[in-house]
Amino acid sequence: MSATGRPLPTPAHTIGPFYGHALPFPGGGDIAPPGHPDTITLHGHVLDGAGAPVPDALLDFWQAAPDGSLTGAPGSLRRDPSTGGFLGRNGVDFTGFGRVATDADGHYALRTLPPGNAGAPYIGVCVFARGLTHHLFTRAYLADGPDPLLDALPDERRATLIAAADAGTGTGAGAMRTYRFDIRLQGEGETVFLEFR
Repeated sequence: MSATGRPLPTPAHTIGPFYGHALPFPGGGDIAPPGHPDTITLHGHVLDGAGAPVPDALLDFWQAAPDGSLTGAPGSLRRDPSTGGFLGRNGVDFTGFGRVATDADGHYALRTLPPGNAGAPYIGVCVFARGLTHHLFTRAYLADGPDPLLDALPDERRATLIAAADAGTGTGAGAMRTYRFDIRLQGEGETVFLEFR
């Protein structure tokens, strides 16, 4: 109850997010082991229907390992057994999972290894954001190519799933490849979202 005697909203009356303090974890966007020479960066903005940034979105990422396997590895979130605090990733195993919150400008960044799935390589993305009563699934393709999902879409819709290689990212030894993938939740240029049954 408030000081005026009016009931205060509870989670049953409001739409979140209520995850901001609990679900993101240190190093959630660092899937690639530190210093790995094949590291790539996927980054972009989450935008609403008017093109404004969404500063409180949470993104989950899943992907195949570079060898194409989908087994992943445990250890994305480790806890200190004595204090219960976060230890972060072990820095060695590739888990295939990442979780990143957007910043005040709606920007996110993920450091990972290139997915080795057959066909056009992609990273699966799940979006949680204010105003969404259910999370949304999409894919960030790192290259255009033959793929059953891409092939089923008209060109303008297909383009919303292709991450663009950033200009000037370099190609020599030690050069990190960077891809830009913006997620538009609705409106013109809305990202293609997938429905799983």
